[in-house]
Order: sequence, then structure tokens, then C-alpha cells
Amino acid sequence: MDWGMKNRLSGVINPKTGKTVMLAVDHGYFQGPTTGLRELKKAVDPLIPYADCLFITRGMLRNCVDSQTKIPIFLRVSGGPSVLGDLSNEDITTSMKEALRLNASGVGLSIFVGAKNEERTISNLGRLVNEAEEYGIPVLAITAVGKEMGRDARYLGLACRIAAEIGAHVVKTYYCEEFEKVVEGCPVPIVIAGGKKIPEKDALQMARNAIDKGAVGVDMGRNIFQSENPVGMIKAVRAVVHEKATVDEAYKIYKKEKA
Repeated sequence: MDWGMKNRLSGVINPKTGKTVMLAVDHGYFQGPTTGLRELKKAVDPLIPYADCLFITRGMLRNCVDSQTKIPIFLRVSGGPSVLGDLSNEDITTSMKEALRLNASGVGLSIFVGAKNEERTISNLGRLVNEAEEYGIPVLAITAVGKEMGRDARYLGLACRIAAEIGAHVVKTYYCEEFEKVVEGCPVPIVIAGGKKIPEKDALQMARNAIDKGAVGVDMGRNIFQSENPVGMIKAVRAVVHEKATVDEAYKIYKKEKA
């Protein structure tokens, strides 16, 4: 990596801990006004001080995030279909020039390995990496799961390795049993997706397991902003990721903030 890319990533992955807590709030690009993000600005403002990075679309960044914020931005640059259609039918929707105008620290898109349009989404990743490399912008590849694919180590290991082979600098995937095998086969940093909302303690356990098995952090959304106490939850997640807190210690932080 050149200096610019290293510098951008150092703002996202904390050099002291080697870990990151990314806050994913890009769900509206295919789900619309998602529960917890109907009023995105109100949802995100209290959480920004505790996140290392915000993963967001350009429209929401422009309209809902203060331009004076210091938080690094990873920009969602793929889209096309809504939740009503075939989600794998994505294309690149935001240019690299736009990412630079918005002072993004990185860009990200989904690849749908095993889905109907996998070839196009993987080609999208290749084109994005080619363009991003010219400007020293890191690329995050998200391994979306095809309908016929399970979230197991064999499939996720395949998807993550493909993303790394095409040139992604960071990969986002799901946690699974034998997650260490996914990490072993992927030579670039992996962050885990939070996925659908689950009980807070279960989400903290998932984060703890993922970190212990080699993930560099989380890119969590619904398990934070749909929590009964989002600030308490992101503080608890941060304790797990950066402070090596146990699940019980982190859950106490959540409960204390909630109280």
C-alpha cells in the first residue's frame, strides 16, 4: 500500500489496538426507511463519538451528517434493486470522483457469490478496485449471501477469498462456526457484519467470538441502532473490540447505560 491508503486505513483501524468498530447505516439504500433509521440524523448523531468509521450512502452523508464531523467515512457505492427485487442485481452507483468530493476514507460494495448475478458484482469489485487504486482509496467488499448458500465456513471462506483475490483491502462477512478457517484463507483484514437484530448479549458474544478467532472488528448496524439503548450497545461493543472486555463485562456497560 502507498502512504495515502495506509493513512486512510489507520483512521479506521485503530493503530494502537489493530481493531475497528464500524457503524453500518447504509440499509436504506435497498430497505428504505429502516426501523431505527427512519430519522437517520437523530439515530446517528449520538453514536458517532463511539464509532471508528461510518458506513453510509452519499445521500444520507450529505443530508444527515454534520460536515464538521471528524469520523472517517466508508461510502456505500453499489445499489440498484430494492428489497422487493433481486438483490444481487447490483451495479456501481457512485463515482470515485464523488467519493473524493465527499472526503471518503474508503468505498464499499457487495458481491453476491453463488447468486444469479455473481459475475457482474465480482466484476464491479474489480472495476472499483482499479479506479480506487489510482487515488489510494481502500475498498471494502461485503460478502452478501446467495439464497441457496448457507452461512458456513466453506462458503464464506470462498466468498472472502474471492474478494481478496480481486483486490479488496478489507472484507466484511458473517460470523460462523469455524470462523478461524475463513480468516486463515483471507490475507486481508476481516470485519464481521452484525446481521439481523438479536438479543444484546448474544450480539456481544458474537463480537467476542469473532475477535478471538481473528476478525479485526465489526461493521455493526441493526444490533446497535435497533437496540433499546443504542449508545449503551455501541459502548459495550467498543469495550469488546478495543478493550478486550468479556461478554459479561461488556453487558454490564450496556445495562448501566440503559439504566
